[in-house]
Amino acid sequence: MKKLLMIAFTLAAGTLTPALAQDAKAGADKVAMCVGCHGIPGYQASFPEIHKVPMIAGQGAKYIVSALTAYRRGERKHPTMRSIAGSMSDQDMADVAAYYEAQVKAAAAGGAPTPAPAVAELLKKGACASCHGESLSKPIDPSYPKLAGQHADYLFVALKAYQTDKNPHVGRSNPVMMGMARPFTQVELKALSAYIASMPGDLRTVSQARFR
Repeated sequence: MKKLLMIAFTLAAGTLTPALAQDAKAGADKVAMCVGCHGIPGYQASFPEIHKVPMIAGQGAKYIVSALTAYRRGERKHPTMRSIAGSMSDQDMADVAAYYEAQVKAAAAGGAPTPAPAVAELLKKGACASCHGESLSKPIDPSYPKLAGQHADYLFVALKAYQTDKNPHVGRSNPVMMGMARPFTQVELKALSAYIASMPGDLRTVSQARFR
């Protein structure tokens, strides 16, 4: 596990763009390309299968920049997101990320539900807390995502993407997450995703008009 974490930090340091000054106010004027999907509660995407688009309001800014950079480079294969990320400058990404990070909601009352023994074993097997924090909402590095409360169907699709290799249109190539996800069956990934979605977290969808 220590070796995997060292690899993760090395990758993060080597693939992220240099830090830029972030301007959440400027970001509010740059999210028109985002709100058509991420600003509609319950909105579903159809690629690579039908699932709710992820909640990104309240997500960490550094992670959002990391994800957008991965889409732009093709490390995350998604035609729509690659096109959007490819149209953004590094400053655009920094500002949009700052805007969404500022949309964090008030912490939910109460703790996470106790996982069933089988799910607890899956969490241990995946060592999820070692990077995403015990609550899966306080990552040990800001370039890692908050997971708690995220849509279960999106988590399932994302985890399966790390199991997909040599497909020009689908998949994610982060070596650490590929190593974490591949030992699981799809039934196990679905159970893990459902539990993570049930946990209280910071993420939400901020309703906005499609056009400004």
